This record gives sequence, structure tokens and C-alpha cells, in this order.
Amino acid sequence: MLLPSVTLAVCLLLTLSSAQRTARPCIFSELQPSGLSVNCSSLNLMAFPHLPSETTELYVQNNQLTSVPPGQFDRLVNLKKVSLSPNPFHCDCGIQYLRDWMLKNRAIISEEPLCFSPGSVGQKAIIGLSDGYFSYCTVLFIHHMSTSGCVYVSHNTTAAVMLCCIIFLLLWSLKLARRSTFTLYVEERHSGFEADSLRSLKPKHRRRLHTGLSVVSADSDSLLLLDDLERPLDNMELLPQVLETLQKKHNIKIKVP
Repeated sequence: MLLPSVTLAVCLLLTLSSAQRTARPCIFSELQPSGLSVNCSSLNLMAFPHLPSETTELYVQNNQLTSVPPGQFDRLVNLKKVSLSPNPFHCDCGIQYLRDWMLKNRAIISEEPLCFSPGSVGQKAIIGLSDGYFSYCTVLFIHHMSTSGCVYVSHNTTAAVMLCCIIFLLLWSLKLARRSTFTLYVEERHSGFEADSLRSLKPKHRRRLHTGLSVVSADSDSLLLLDDLERPLDNMELLPQVLETLQKKHNIKIKVP
């Protein structure tokens, strides 16, 4: 009974010590006169930790990194030294970002990292991978777009096409409406329109009429004429003007059966 207990205790201690080594944080050191050194080497990391934007030196060698996320180094504009090797980098489409970034920042790489897998490019420098090597990535991306059904680019393209179609239909409808002629059929019981008198429609003319009344008050014929002007217009006198205005300005025709 004692031996199994001791064996179990030893296993627990080894597990705890391994966990402590794995959970060790990166070491941050301030540089003089300015800058920040981040040492994450030999921590058995499988992913990049969060890096402050003021990082100037970065050490991530001797870990289990297989790739670098796109955009990982874009905000680290003050980097002056980077150590990435050795790490078991898997050189598929996901390594293209690291290759492109190292081509632009080759001077700050202390040692060029190598591909660990696949076997066709094993032990080859990542920076030495050609553009032709990544040409198949475009084919894979298009295939993924056609099978996933949730591709952001495809969704945006569809939305843009639909928006253009809607705008075209609206413009076409507006153009068609301007060229169209509307015909309104008015039944006989609605054919009578009451027109306002000149007193309400023409205030200036009304003032002119009152002035005329004071001048020619002795002339009975003139008074009769002014009375005729003051009375409401007959329906048939106003209707042609309304019809002409509607037809010329709004392309609306009114027919009375």
C-alpha cells in the first residue's frame, strides 16, 4: 500500500512542476533609453501571448508555435529585434503572413525560422517560400467560399448587387412615371365643380372692382357688368382651364362619360 501511494505522489509533483513551467509568464524588461524587451522563449507556448505596442525586442524561440496570426506584428511598429527560431512552423497558407512580414523586415530577424512541416518544404527557410507556393491558397479560399455559405465577402457582394438593382428599379420607375399619362374618369354625379368667386381668388381685382363702382355708379350698364364679374364663375367656364393645366403640367387627362 505504501509503494503505490508514493508513486502517485511523485506523479502529482511532476505534473504540478510541469504545469508551473508551462504557466510561466513572459519576462518584460525596460530598455534604456527607451523600449521594452519581451522574453517568451522556452515557455512551451502554442500561441502568441498579448504583446504591448511599445515592444522593441521579442524573443519567442524554443516554443511550440506552428504559425503566426495575420496582423500579429502590424501594431508593433517599434520592433527592432525578433527571434522566432526554432519553432515547429507548419508552412501552409497560414504562414504566408509571416513570410510577407519577414520580407519587409528582414533586417530585424535574428535567425530566419524554418519550416517543420509539411515534408515537401521541411527545413526550408520560410522567407524563401515563393509566391507560386502560395498560389493554391487562392483556390482553397474560393472553394471554401463556395462550400461554407457564410463568407463575409460573398455576403457583401450579394448585398451590393441587390442595392444596385433596387436603385435601378427606382430610377426606371421615376422615369416611367414622368412619361406616363393618367386618365381619370369622372362620373356624371361628380362632374359638377363649385368655383370660388373672383372676390376670394383675386384680391387685387376685387379692389379694382370696388374702385370702378365708385366711379361709374351712375351708369346702370356698368353696374350690371361689374355684378357679373363678382358672381361665381359657371362650372363650364372653369373646367376647361383645369383640364388644360392638369394635362400640360402633370400629364393627367380627365374624361367625363
